[in-house]
Amino acid sequence: MTVDLQPLTRQTVVMTGATSGIGLATARLAVERGANVVLASRDEPDLREATKRVSAVGPGRAVYAVADVADAEQVQGIVKVAEAEFGGFDTWVNNAGVSIFGDLEDVPVADARRLFETNYWGVVNGSLAAVAHLRDRGGALINVGSVLSDRSIPLQGHYCASKHAVKGFTDALRMELQRDGVPISVTLVKPSSINTPYPQHAANHMDVEATLPPPAYAPEVVAKAILACAERPQRDAYVGSPA
Repeated sequence: MTVDLQPLTRQTVVMTGATSGIGLATARLAVERGANVVLASRDEPDLREATKRVSAVGPGRAVYAVADVADAEQVQGIVKVAEAEFGGFDTWVNNAGVSIFGDLEDVPVADARRLFETNYWGVVNGSLAAVAHLRDRGGALINVGSVLSDRSIPLQGHYCASKHAVKGFTDALRMELQRDGVPISVTLVKPSSINTPYPQHAANHMDVEATLPPPAYAPEVVAKAILACAERPQRDAYVGSPA
């Protein structure tokens, strides 16, 4: 099945996890290229500031929706903002994510469950909301996984497990949509180390500061890959030579 996607200048893009790192870089580049963008995050002050910064690059418009992606009802609120401001959306990017550093035996189960609420169930909630909206009109669903969707490493065990789960869910959803002839492209983006505040935002159960293995790429590199997939269907997009 061939899926025809619109050029960015005719698109509205929903971006979760939009206040920093990959999400902020992607939102900024999308608006710069002429797309309208709905930025989504849990933190309204940061979200308001990020939207202000993104709006300044024009010519696209940027608005925001406050939502915890782990809550399906709040995710529906993102859809409502997109519909009210732009009449809907064409691309949905599930980017929100958190991590935990430490040996599996040292990480409290409650922390691991919260990680899965964001990293896995957040993707499920966003994907199902996007599919319901795009089923008849067509569009792109882009999930941000990781090289760790394919290969686990120590000290980030629960993060690796969540990204493996995202890959399994994304692959299954893609096959179901293809089976039913639904005109939605489904992409899994798999970045390697990216230079974002990700280690600082992560819970750390180690005795040393968390870092990522080099080389670390600029988030704009991932942003370009995401937006390329918003215009041209692609199954997987690896970012960074280690990927």
